Amino acid sequence: MGSVLNAILKVSSLVAALPQTATNGKSVLGTLSAPKLADFLTNNPLVNGYPWGNRDAVHTNPYEQSPTTGVTRSYDFTIARGNIAPDGVNTSVLLINGQFPGPTIEANWGDMITVNVHNQISNPEEGTSLHWHGILQRETPWYDGVPSVQQCPIAPGKSFTYNYKADLYGTTWYHSHYSAQYAGGLFGPLIIHGERDRSPVGPKNEPYDIDVGPVLLGDWFHRDYFDLVKQTMQLSTQPPVFSDNSLINGKMSYDCSLITDGTACTPNAGLAKFSFTSGKKHRLRLINGGAEGLIRFTIDNHTMKVMANDFVPVKPYDTNMVTLGIGQRTDVIVEAKMPSDSAVWMRSDLSPNCAIAKNHNGLAAIYYEKANTTTKPTTSATPYDDSKCGNDDLDKTIPFFQFPATQNPATTQQIDITHNKNATGFTVFQMNGESFRANYDHPLLIAANQGNTSYPDDPQWNVYNFGTNSSVRIIFRNLDNATHPMHLHGHNFNVLAEGVGVWDGKVKHIENTQRRDSQMLQAGGPDVPSYLVVQYETDNPGVWPFHCHIAWHVSAGFYINVMEQTEKIKQKTLPQSIGQTCMDWYEYSGHNVVDMIDSGL
Repeated sequence: MGSVLNAILKVSSLVAALPQTATNGKSVLGTLSAPKLADFLTNNPLVNGYPWGNRDAVHTNPYEQSPTTGVTRSYDFTIARGNIAPDGVNTSVLLINGQFPGPTIEANWGDMITVNVHNQISNPEEGTSLHWHGILQRETPWYDGVPSVQQCPIAPGKSFTYNYKADLYGTTWYHSHYSAQYAGGLFGPLIIHGERDRSPVGPKNEPYDIDVGPVLLGDWFHRDYFDLVKQTMQLSTQPPVFSDNSLINGKMSYDCSLITDGTACTPNAGLAKFSFTSGKKHRLRLINGGAEGLIRFTIDNHTMKVMANDFVPVKPYDTNMVTLGIGQRTDVIVEAKMPSDSAVWMRSDLSPNCAIAKNHNGLAAIYYEKANTTTKPTTSATPYDDSKCGNDDLDKTIPFFQFPATQNPATTQQIDITHNKNATGFTVFQMNGESFRANYDHPLLIAANQGNTSYPDDPQWNVYNFGTNSSVRIIFRNLDNATHPMHLHGHNFNVLAEGVGVWDGKVKHIENTQRRDSQMLQAGGPDVPSYLVVQYETDNPGVWPFHCHIAWHVSAGFYINVMEQTEKIKQKTLPQSIGQTCMDWYEYSGHNVVDMIDSGL
């Protein structure tokens, strides 16, 4: 048992020593006053009683039949530096509107979401951008939010407005895609309400009574993210970056005796708290918004029913533990079956076998309606198998809507992943022998729109141009001994197979494979590689990143761009704001040194 966990279990009650403003700024996440979520937002037209009409999870193809509500949800974000103490340790962070985690974005399926972002990062100044994880960005590929790919960075003192459709529904998050800024606090939840348990036609998805809302999980670092990037990008003799803590909705406590450099630390800073109602079923929207660590999520004395992975509703199945790689989301239903005065621990463990962490244990308290909300739970942890650094077996995860993979894809690409020293002695990740490095001044989507789709002089951009091929199968072979949460922008992919060794060509549930936008690739090696086989239809013209979502691995170049339907890219008309943002960036970078020490993303 770690010293941080010991320090928490020694306290007599869970009365926080710090106010919420000191730990999380203006955010209310992690408090009992955090609002529960409604079934959907109602200040909009309701067709057959629902914003999305009679669409449901079984009969509706979400990629071709998403609604258009005509409603726009508008948000205004100011990004600036600040100091908070999420676990009691004073830390320099990046905040959105003074909040950590950032503000919750809510919309209905089919709404437009508009976010006006103001870059007020100073001392020192930095560029920034925001990526809307899992949003397909059909018709709006320029708002995906990756600098050097779809846009230039938002220059210090400048603003940029993202405007995109809530084209899928469920649970996701947004985060900076500029270097490793999101490891410094620049992220928040994004909830899109959609079909759930009262659909007017067809079989029901899994019913529940109370939507508890987002449960953001993840590792936490006391050092500034830029210092961590520097450590990552040092010579190969440097140790890996270890996280300091495991947060739940931005909160945890810390053993202050571990602080040796004089940094201010307050014991028993305060844990996240949640409320349950006896006899009711509760929906928890789990999100791994960390930088490196794979999460094992459990609730003492409770079973969870999985109802969705990423943006894909699945046929419900019971589990005692949920595994979440970086960027992955899982929606679960938890029925409150204990006495009304019960208090239990919620646990977010950074996997002892699969994460690089100093403290592996994250805790939050769940209180039933008659429990004393300052009492310390005394429940025991649920045992689980930590041996596999991967997701649940593909046999378990069957999507509600049947979307078979094409048995004979138009093209197949194998990508070998290695971890090697480059010419200067730095260790980088390579995909088919090439490590990625961004060029903030020349976004690839703008170049493709202008007819430039070949980059023989810039192999470090790692562009795979699949042209007019209607479907793509990618076989990742991991010759590295680390695990990698693989995330594709602009698509949900079919997961055909994953494992260790040589793929035998067999597909799990080819008539209805697991689909998601992020999937764990297990650890491999040069002698016995692991594999992940995915497939998707190239029905979304654009340039889409496909990368490991571990922040330090992306910093070290673990990243490719997949380009599709180039002729259709040329036919698109990019908003003038895309060009203006680049002009603003050229003006800034022409007079200031941009300290880009990693891949840039």
